[in-house]
Amino acid sequence: MDLLLTAAQVALAPAALLAVLAGTLLGVIFGAIPGLTFTVAMALVVPMSFSLETAPAIGLLLGTYIGGMTGGSVPAILLGIPGTPSAAATVLDGYPLTRRGKASLALGTAVVASAFGGIVSLIVMVVSVDMVAKLALRFGPAETFGLLVFGLSTICGLAQKSLVKGLIAGVLGLMVMTIGIDEMEGVQRLTFGTVVMQQGISLLVAMIALFAVPHVIDAFVDHYTGGRRIEAVADVRAELPTIRDILRDFWLMLRCALLGTGIGAIPGTGGPIAAFLAYAHAQKSSKRPERFGKGEMAGVVAPETANNAVTGGAMIPLLSLGIPGDPATAILLSGLLIHGLIPGPMLFIQNPGEIYQIYLAIIVAYVSVVAIQLLGIRFFVQVLRVPAHLLAVGIIIMCAYGAFAIRNSVFDVISVAVLGAMAYGLMRVGIPLTPIILGLVLGPAIEREFRTAMILSEGDPSVFVGSLPAAVFLGLAVLIVGTQVVRATRATLSARRTEDKASASVTPSE
Repeated sequence: MDLLLTAAQVALAPAALLAVLAGTLLGVIFGAIPGLTFTVAMALVVPMSFSLETAPAIGLLLGTYIGGMTGGSVPAILLGIPGTPSAAATVLDGYPLTRRGKASLALGTAVVASAFGGIVSLIVMVVSVDMVAKLALRFGPAETFGLLVFGLSTICGLAQKSLVKGLIAGVLGLMVMTIGIDEMEGVQRLTFGTVVMQQGISLLVAMIALFAVPHVIDAFVDHYTGGRRIEAVADVRAELPTIRDILRDFWLMLRCALLGTGIGAIPGTGGPIAAFLAYAHAQKSSKRPERFGKGEMAGVVAPETANNAVTGGAMIPLLSLGIPGDPATAILLSGLLIHGLIPGPMLFIQNPGEIYQIYLAIIVAYVSVVAIQLLGIRFFVQVLRVPAHLLAVGIIIMCAYGAFAIRNSVFDVISVAVLGAMAYGLMRVGIPLTPIILGLVLGPAIEREFRTAMILSEGDPSVFVGSLPAAVFLGLAVLIVGTQVVRATRATLSARRTEDKASASVTPSE
C-alpha cells in the first residue's frame, strides 16, 4: 500500500498530469486526421520526453497512444472516414447514425465504449499480466493463422445481399495488399514491371481511398443532383448514452473488451483485427442483425470497445516480456528503455513503483480522453454545418496531404485517387467495400503467419491442425462459411420458387 501511495504522488503530480493531458490531446488530434496516425504523434513526442522525468515522459507517450486510438472515431462517425485503421469498423454504423442526425449520441457512445474497453483491459492487465502473457506466447504462427482465418471468414456475414459479391470484394482486398516486393523472397508481385509500385500499397492509403474518395464523389453528385442530405444539426451539446442504453449493451461491451484484450496480447495482431472481430461478433449475437450497417448503435459500441481494449492487451507482452505487438508499442518500448526501464519479468521486481505509475497514467489518460472528447463534441459536430460539397473539397485536400505524409511519396497520392475511383465504381455495381477492408487488414498477417508456420514445420501442412487452438479456429471458420453458403443457397432457391409460383398464377389473356 505504501508503494502504491508513493507511486500515486509521483503519477498524479502536476507535471505528470499535464504531460498525460498534453499527450492525450495530441493523440486525439493526430488520430482524427486521416493519414496522421497516433503512431506518427508518438514518434514526434519521443524526443520531447528525453528531458522529462520518468513519470511525465511515460505519461506523455501513454496519453498519445490512448488518445490516438480514441480520436480515430471522430472522423469515422462524422465524415465516414476512419482517422486510424482501427476505426474502420466504426464507420459501418457510425456514419449512418450521423446521416440520421444522431452524431452527438454516436460520438458520446463511442467515448463511453472506448473508456470502458480501456479500463477493462487495464484491470485484466493488472490481475493477470503473467498468465495472459504466457498464454499469448503459446500462440505460434499456426494458431495466429487460424485466428486470422476465422476473422476473415466474417466476410460472409459482411457481404450484405450477395455472398458472391462479398467474396469478390474480399479477394480484391487481398490482391491489393500483395502489390509490391515480397518481404521474404524479394520477388515483385503485381508491379507490372514499374519501379514505383514496388513500394506497395500502404494500408492507410487504401483506407483513405476506400472511405474518403467515394464520400467526396457522393457529396458532389448529391449537390448537383439534389440527392440525400444529412439532417440539420440542431443539438450540438455532448450527448451521452443513458444508463438504460449502457446496461443494454453492457455484456456486449464486456465481451468485446475481453476479446480486444486477448487480441492485443497476441503480437502482430492489433486494433483493426480486434475491431472487425468484435463487429462481426456483435452482428451475429444481435437479435436485429439486419440493422447493422444502417445505423445500429451496437455497431459503434463493439469496435470502439475492442480497439481500445487492445491498448491494455498490448501492454501485457510489452511489460512482462519486452515484446511490442505493433509500431506504437515499439515506440513506447523505446521510451521505456530511454528512461532506464527494461521490460521483462525483472521489471516487476526491480521497478514496482514505475509499474504502478504506468497503471495510474493509463487511468488518467482515459479520464483525459473522456473529458476532451465530451468537451469537444459540441465543436466536432459543427463540421456538419458546412455544406457537403464544400466540406468535400477540404476532405480531399486533407486526405491528399495525409497520404503524402505517410511515406513522402507522390505515388501514395495517386494511389488514393485511383483506388478511390475504383471503389466508387464497385459501389455503383453493388459490390460492398467492407469485405475489401477486411481483406486489406487481415491479408498481410495471414500470409506472414502461414509462411512462417510452413517454414518452421518444414512444409508440413498438418501444423495447422496440430494444436487445439489452431484446429478450433479453422473449424469455426469452415462452419461459418458453410452456414452462410447454405443460407444463401436456400434464399436463392426460395426466391426462384416464389417467382415460379407467381408466373404460374398468371393466366394468359384470351
